[in-house]
Parts: sequence; structure tokens; C-alpha cells
Amino acid sequence: MTTIEVKTRIKQYQIKIVADGLQQLGSLVTAVWQPSQVAVVTDSNVGLHYAQLVTDELTAAGFKVLVLTIPAGESSKSWQQVQLLIEQLSAAHFSRSDGILALGGGVVGDLAGFVASIYMRGIGLIQVPTSLLAQVDSSVGGKTAIDLPTGKNLVGSFYQPDLVIIDPTTLTTLPPRMLAEGYGEVVKCAALVGGDFWQALQPISGVAAILPAAPALIAASVAFKAQIVMADEQEQGQRQRLNLGHTIGHAVELLANGQLMHGEAVAIGLVQVCRLFAAHDLAPASLVTTIKSRLMAVGLPTELPTELPAVSQQAVVAVMQHDKKVHGAALTWVYLTAIGQPQLFPVAIKDLNDWLATLWVAV
Repeated sequence: MTTIEVKTRIKQYQIKIVADGLQQLGSLVTAVWQPSQVAVVTDSNVGLHYAQLVTDELTAAGFKVLVLTIPAGESSKSWQQVQLLIEQLSAAHFSRSDGILALGGGVVGDLAGFVASIYMRGIGLIQVPTSLLAQVDSSVGGKTAIDLPTGKNLVGSFYQPDLVIIDPTTLTTLPPRMLAEGYGEVVKCAALVGGDFWQALQPISGVAAILPAAPALIAASVAFKAQIVMADEQEQGQRQRLNLGHTIGHAVELLANGQLMHGEAVAIGLVQVCRLFAAHDLAPASLVTTIKSRLMAVGLPTELPTELPAVSQQAVVAVMQHDKKVHGAALTWVYLTAIGQPQLFPVAIKDLNDWLATLWVAV
């Protein structure tokens, strides 16, 4: 078991990376919660694999368990699902002494975390991410959110969990596409950190190579993100660097309307932001090839999906105007001058169209 301590201004908690952690869930949860009611929020895919096991473990530990299942997919990060979950918690007489356990990928973690943060002004939350994407990214750091038609994650809160339990063995049930998707976020973290972390990616030459390397890659990603979160919990400074690849990625993901997964869109964003800053003579062109090779090694997309008419320059610019990183009249971009050397760069909203034009030049 690997334990990573997170100490923020208002909460201290642990991230535990433990093989077969779901089989130990009862003892792990009772270390932070007294027996009470627990709402296990999961989705229609993950629930089939793990809801009964989790229910049995928690029940044996003295908890009263209510399983709440949402439809799998990004569309569940909605006001409708927030309302449904809150109504179910209220009907079951959940109080502030009870808690929510988020069992699933990033959608489940974001939605359940947001509900936990607003129900009765905040109840207990434990994150149990089951996808690689959630294990290395969304379950760590306390960001919760739902989407709006104008953009991803536009409504949310900063709400730290009481515990994060990461069980790498859950990755064995993921289809290859989802495993590769999560690896896109690993590449992002490694590109930000550089050094040994970046070197650890070099042997990964296919999706099959991700699983045996997963525990070490998860630990490196989580340790890095925990450091950033402790230094900048509410994304006022260096935490913005974690958005590398997301400015373009979020816009492309939204406009692709379900045809791209989050990690796939981020992979595209990582390569395209390198292209963009190289074209503006702010970064070396060699970074494009360096990043691209790591992503393509597991089959991730790296080019703008020009086959999707909705992903046009005009539409991308329109979505970016609603990006959370817009401050005043400028959008703050994250880019690299070298592996391990992230930088921030503001671009005026009025200049975005011209700034991005180079990406729509034939590659």
C-alpha cells in the first residue's frame, strides 16, 4: 500500500493506493468514518462489476448502504442528475453525519462530489475511482463539477474528500480505449514534471504495457497533483498548470458531442498547444514530436478531428470564451518550453481567433 498525505488549509486526508483495495473497503472506510448511512454513487457500467462487493464490504463493517446508480457517460454531469441524487438522499433521511462514496470514473466522482458539497451544506465524501483517468486526475484535489451546454465543468465547487482509495486492480475490467484515455492524463502529468517520471513513459509501447506500469504511474501522478493542490487548493496560481492541454481539449470534447472521450480530447489538446506555441515562436517545434510520440504509442488521437464539422475554428473560439481560465478579458494558456518546464501565457479574448488560426492550416 502507498499512502500519500494531503494537507490543505481546511482538511487533511489520505490517498491510499492499494491492490485489491475494494476487498478491504470496510476497514479502510471505518478508519475515517463511524458506522452510518453511506450512499454509494456509481454508474450503470461500474455498478455491474463492483456495487455488490462494495455493498457487502460496507455492510459487514456496520454501515447502512444505499446504492444510487446514474447512467454511464458525460451527459450525467447535469442539473437533472444532481436533483435526482439529492431527492434520493433526502427521501432516505441522510443527515450531515452520513456520507457519499463515489464509486466509478471521473463523471461519477465529479457529480457525487458536487452533490456531497451542497447537500445539507456538505456531507462526508470518499472517492473510490475505478478508471485510470479518475485515479490519476479527477479523484484527487477536491474539484467537483457538472457541465452546462456552453462548456464543461462550469458549475462546481472545491470540496476535499475524507479519503481517496485507489485500487489499480479495477483497471483490468476497463476496455482498451478507456485505459488509453487515462494514459493521456498520465502523459500530461509526466510532461509537467519531467525527469524520472517522463523517462518512465518511454518503455510504454502499447496499451497492454499500461497495466503492469499502472501502480507506479498512478503513484507518481497522484504525488505530483497532491503537491500542487496543497500549494494552491483553489487554482489561483500554480494549479493552473494542471490544465495543460485542456484549453483546446475541453472545447474539442464538448463540440465532438460524445465522439471523443476526455483523455482523447486532452491528448489532442496536448499536441495542438505545442503546435500553437511553436508557431508563435514561444516553444520549440521539437516538443510536438516528443509529446505526440508518447500519445501515439498507445493509439491516442493527436490531430484536430476535422472530419467532425462541429469542431471548427469559429466554434472552438466560441467555447473558449466560456473557459474557467478566462480572467478579465484574457484566457490564460498553459504551455511547455521543454519537458518539465510549464509556463502560463494570457491571450486577449479579442485576439483568440487570430491566435488559433495556425491550427487550422493543413498539417
